[in-house]
Amino acid sequence: MRILLNGRRGKVGSTLAPALEEAGHELVDDLGAAQAMVDFTRPDAVVANIEEALVAGAPCIVGTSGWDGERTRVDAAAKERTLAVFYAPNFAVGAVLMMRFAVEASRHLPRSEIVELHHEAKLDAPSGTAKATAAAMEGEPAIHSIRLPGLNAHQEVLLAGPGQLLTIRHDAYSREAYVPGVLLALEKLPELPPGLTIGLEALLAPA
Repeated sequence: MRILLNGRRGKVGSTLAPALEEAGHELVDDLGAAQAMVDFTRPDAVVANIEEALVAGAPCIVGTSGWDGERTRVDAAAKERTLAVFYAPNFAVGAVLMMRFAVEASRHLPRSEIVELHHEAKLDAPSGTAKATAAAMEGEPAIHSIRLPGLNAHQEVLLAGPGQLLTIRHDAYSREAYVPGVLLALEKLPELPPGLTIGLEALLAPA
């Protein structure tokens, strides 16, 4: 597939670009030649990038950290063009499984809190993954955000009941953890309905 990768020189993009080529995809610089657009840029740029791609007839995959605004606008624009836009707050398969396990556990343990830890340059706090986890769980778990050098992307969910504690944790030690999720999204992109689809869990087999 011919792909325009926005954010190719960024922290995720610089890891993703060679992985896409190794998987047999071709990276192009001209949106008119692209069969899909992949965006790992900034929240203030992503909507314009998506709309430009839709006008050019290219479906989109978005992993831009902190993007949680104007989703209704993007959904409407994609439906108008009968194209798919896929967004995931986290492309690590292990992180999606962590969220799934936390949702199930929250049905049985009455108290929970989330701790998310990321590198100090991360733009958003709480992270999109933490917010998505909390929204899917029973109750209203508090979220604690930590930004420190030496970290990459980590999250743990602590669930407690009388006399017991369950900890579910995922650690992404390098940005290579996101590559399989992006490749899966590219594989599934032609099957997605027009409009905005959110979450890597939508592409995984149901529990």
